[in-house]
Amino acid sequence: MWNKLARCAPLFLFLVLSGFIFLLRNIGSIENLNLKTVSALNQLQYQISTALQPRSPLLGVRNLSQCIYPSQDQSPDEITEEKLLLGLIAWPDSPQRNPPFQRSSSPFSSSFFILNSRIQFTVGEQLEALVRMHDFQGRPKQHGGDFLLARIHSPELKAGAIGKVVDHQNGFYSVYFVLLWAGVLQVSVTLVHPSEAVQVLKRLREERPDRVYFKSTFRSARSFETTECNLCLPSSHRPLCNFTDPHTGEPWFCYKPRMLSCNTRVDHTKGGYLKHLLTGRERLFFQSNVNIKVPILALGSDEVTVESLDNEGKYTDQSKLERRTHHNTVKFSPAGFYYQDAWVSNTGLIQQFNNTSITECLQGKAVHLFGDSTVRQWFEYLTEFLPDLMQINLNSPKNVGPFLAVDSEHNILLKYRCHGPPIRFSKVSTSELRYIANELDDITGGKDVVVAFTIWSHFSTFPVEVYIRRLRHIRRAVLRLRARAPETLVVIRTANAQALDPEYSLYNSDWFSLQLDTVLRHMFRGLDVVLVDAWEMTVAHSLPHALHPPPVIVKNQIDVFLSHVCPVKHK
Repeated sequence: MWNKLARCAPLFLFLVLSGFIFLLRNIGSIENLNLKTVSALNQLQYQISTALQPRSPLLGVRNLSQCIYPSQDQSPDEITEEKLLLGLIAWPDSPQRNPPFQRSSSPFSSSFFILNSRIQFTVGEQLEALVRMHDFQGRPKQHGGDFLLARIHSPELKAGAIGKVVDHQNGFYSVYFVLLWAGVLQVSVTLVHPSEAVQVLKRLREERPDRVYFKSTFRSARSFETTECNLCLPSSHRPLCNFTDPHTGEPWFCYKPRMLSCNTRVDHTKGGYLKHLLTGRERLFFQSNVNIKVPILALGSDEVTVESLDNEGKYTDQSKLERRTHHNTVKFSPAGFYYQDAWVSNTGLIQQFNNTSITECLQGKAVHLFGDSTVRQWFEYLTEFLPDLMQINLNSPKNVGPFLAVDSEHNILLKYRCHGPPIRFSKVSTSELRYIANELDDITGGKDVVVAFTIWSHFSTFPVEVYIRRLRHIRRAVLRLRARAPETLVVIRTANAQALDPEYSLYNSDWFSLQLDTVLRHMFRGLDVVLVDAWEMTVAHSLPHALHPPPVIVKNQIDVFLSHVCPVKHK
């Protein structure tokens, strides 16, 4: 081994010296750490890391996984729907395979400018900006595929709304905004991922669905074994335990214990995250402060002044704000916007609830919450702010559940249960692993029953077809619930943007979340359900993105939720 290292030493020394000579020749640029320096440093990093690694793109990773579940029969309509959904989220491919880092999209050399800029606008009009992407060498990009987010905001008014990004697939992107309040508005555009990173995410989603893995413990008397579990398991000749749900047909498998039987399984837990999934070159596309959620600066002014139609100045009345949003006839209509840190819906009046009004709203009602930790936040919010809502000790693991809270004086019942596998929680008893569709089938329903669920984050590592199948089962259960109890209110919390770093992007990128969210919205479109648009409510706000949004955003989500539970009665 030492002989091999000795033979490679001259090559390593040559690469290191070459990099330092290159930097010394450009020492004038180092003082400001400008664009060329960032590019040089990353290029040097790539050269060294490539020389030190084997050529295999899957360093230290097991054989490619196989989704071994049997394909279920689909009706012609379901086959057509799946094709439509996959086409809906299709993302442009990069024309160049394995591009060098310097040819990737750079937020520092890219820019945007406001197209229809003028002295003043009025509320309800449309604003359009054009983004021009360049690479790290300053050359214009000739193809699309970058993942951008955009918003308008007025910090002094605590106001904000999202914009719609349209990819022209030639390096140009149009961004459309609706001007929803009066004042000075600032435009912000952010590069979430360059197109080169998105191609890597697409590959990982299809080739490495096991990059988050799970485990189960099997126990009998004093003997126990732990084996790996997943929907998609690495290729192996080991026998499997089939835990496919008999009612929904949702598949789940574990490697069979060597000594114990499959029916001795007692729990489910997240095993961990696979590492070393990227090549040295691919890692350069995932760098904090370089190409993950980095702002793109404006070419010229990034501000516009907006006046109200009736010269009333800045709006303070939500009803006036709401009425204004119905006057625009633009290509894009956001779900709502923030004004004074309160969410204003474009489809109905959102009330502001306090402790007393929440109790009055929920009196006599049973509220069932299903899903991941982002809807568990709703349970935690309500139990914290309602003094008479007492949580019942079910000896449930912290942050896992199930949880139950009651207010016997006001006849309020509040329940939370996590969704079934894949769920990346700490240890969950197998007796508590329930699928949302099955839980919905066990609810009688009625005018005093409210059901809310969210399901997205834990599916980000799997092919989209897996998510479509899960939502299809939930949709059928919703239709059955509404058929037997039409007055039951069903609320769906959408996905939200979150903080990203180089590692977290590979498992929970906003790109995965946006794709799943798009599928969910279309699969439940036309049904009598309510969407709480967590995506817009996180992107539009000034606070940093987080998997678990901060309290002010959760409060606004609860206000939207309760405004549908207890809508304003018009006289």
